[in-house]
Amino acid sequence: MEEKKLQTAQDLWAEVLDVWQHGFLGVDIGKIIVALLIFSGFLLIRGIFSKYILNRLHKWSARTDTSVDDKIIEALIPPIRFIPVILGLFFAIRYAGADEMMGDFFSRFMRTLISFTIFWALNRALGPLSHILKGLEKMLSRTMVQWLFKVIKVILIFIGGAVILEVWGIKVGPLLAGLGLFGAAIALGAQDMFKNMIGGITIIAEKKFQPGDWIKVDGVVEGTVENIGFRSTEVRRFDKAPVQVPNSLLSDAPITNFSRMTHRRIYWKIGVIYGSSVDQMKIIRDSIMEYIMTNDDFSKPPEVSTFVRVDSFNDSSIDFMIYCFTKTTDWGEWLEIKEAFAFAIKEIVENKAKSGFAFPSQSLYLEQWPGDTPEIFVPPDEKKAA
Repeated sequence: MEEKKLQTAQDLWAEVLDVWQHGFLGVDIGKIIVALLIFSGFLLIRGIFSKYILNRLHKWSARTDTSVDDKIIEALIPPIRFIPVILGLFFAIRYAGADEMMGDFFSRFMRTLISFTIFWALNRALGPLSHILKGLEKMLSRTMVQWLFKVIKVILIFIGGAVILEVWGIKVGPLLAGLGLFGAAIALGAQDMFKNMIGGITIIAEKKFQPGDWIKVDGVVEGTVENIGFRSTEVRRFDKAPVQVPNSLLSDAPITNFSRMTHRRIYWKIGVIYGSSVDQMKIIRDSIMEYIMTNDDFSKPPEVSTFVRVDSFNDSSIDFMIYCFTKTTDWGEWLEIKEAFAFAIKEIVENKAKSGFAFPSQSLYLEQWPGDTPEIFVPPDEKKAA
C-alpha cells in the first residue's frame, strides 16, 4: 500500500516537472518567470533613468541661455524612455529561448521596434530644430520654413514606413510602381487639390501675406490670416468667424494687404458756407496745415504728400480737400488721431475763422409773381402806422 502511494506521488511530481518544463509553448516556466523578472528589471531601470538621468539633463539645459536644448531634450524623452523596453524584450525573449522558436519573426520584430524608435526620435526632433534654423526665415519666409519642415516630416514618415516594410520582406519599389496607375487616376480626380497646393506654394514664394496679416480680397473675404495650409488658407473675419479660402483663389485674386501699410491716410472734404470771406478761408487753410505740420502724429513731406487746399465750389458749400498721413498704422490709434483732428478743425472753422460748416440747402429766387395769381398780403407795421 505504501509503495503504491509512493508511486502515485512520484507520478504526480513527474507531471508537475513536465508542466514546469513544457508549460507554455514548450518553454520552461522557470525561464518564463526569470524572463518576466528581466523585463521588469529593465522597466525599473527605465523609471530610474527617467527620474535621475533625464532630470539631470533638464537641469543642465536649464542653465544655458537658449531654450532650444530644453525643447530638444523634451522632444527626445519619449523615444529615449522606450529604449529600455526594447532591451528588456530582447534579453527576456533571448533568455527564455523563445527566439529560437520564433525564428525569423523575432529578428524582424526587434528590428521593427528599433526602426520605429529611430524615426520617432528624428520626427520629434524636427520641431526644436526648426527653431535653430530661424535664419532661413530671412531668405524664405516663416510659412515657407513651416511648410519645409512639414514636408520633411512626411518624408521621414514615408522612409520609416518603407524601412519597416523592407524589414518584413515587402519591397517598396514594385509597390510604388503598382500604385503609379492608381495614383494617376486619383490625380485626375484631384486636380483642384493640386491647384490649391500649387496656389499655396505661389502665395508663400511671392510672400503675398503671412499669418497675422490683415488682408482684403474683394468679393471674397476680409480679415486676419491665421494659417496657410496645403489646400486652403484660414482667414478670421472681424466678426471672429473663420473662413477657409482655397489657395488657388487667393493666388490669382488681387489682394490688399493692410498690414504692410507704411502710413494710414486721412482724406477728407469739408464744406464751409458761401458767406465765408477769402481771409476766413485762408485762416482755415493755414491753421489746418499748421496743425498737421506741428503734430508729431502726422508724417511730413517729402516722406508723404500733404495737402490742404480749396478744392471746389459745391452746390451748398465751398469745399476744402484735406489729404495727409499718420505715422501709426494701428487702426485704434489712427481713429484717436483722426478724432482729435476733427475736433481741431471744428475749433478752427467756428472759433478761429468765425465761419461755419455748410449743410445741403437750396434757395429759391422769384423775380416777379405770375399775372393771374393774387398778390401776397403783407400786414402793415403797427409801429410805422403810429
